[in-house]
Amino acid sequence: MNDRNRPLYMISVAAELAGVHPQTLRAYEQKGLVTPQRTSGNTRMYSQADIERLGLINELTNEGINLAGVTRILDLQGRLDARDEEIDDLHKRVRRLADRVHELETRESVNSLVQNDVGGVTPGAIVLRRLS
Repeated sequence: MNDRNRPLYMISVAAELAGVHPQTLRAYEQKGLVTPQRTSGNTRMYSQADIERLGLINELTNEGINLAGVTRILDLQGRLDARDEEIDDLHKRVRRLADRVHELETRESVNSLVQNDVGGVTPGAIVLRRLS
């Protein structure tokens, strides 16, 4: 678990950090806008990521967006973040595959040079001559 997701704040502290009433946090939880972790005693614990999310919720509601709209925006943001991660993973895979193709093409070129032993000259000398 990264530090941003580690539960640190009880509801009263989280509400103060987010600038809302604790009852507002309970309402947001009920609507699925935020999901605090729970202790074994069932105490809500909020992470820094939760506090940041609450800040975004406040920003959006202060702009006049209702909670249904906020829910939709947060859902779309989550999907966008997931797609960004997927694209990053695909870019890494493409780079690995391109490196592998380059490696195989180089190996094929070297093998081709080695197989073309010419007039008593050693294959290694041919390879070195063609590579330089």
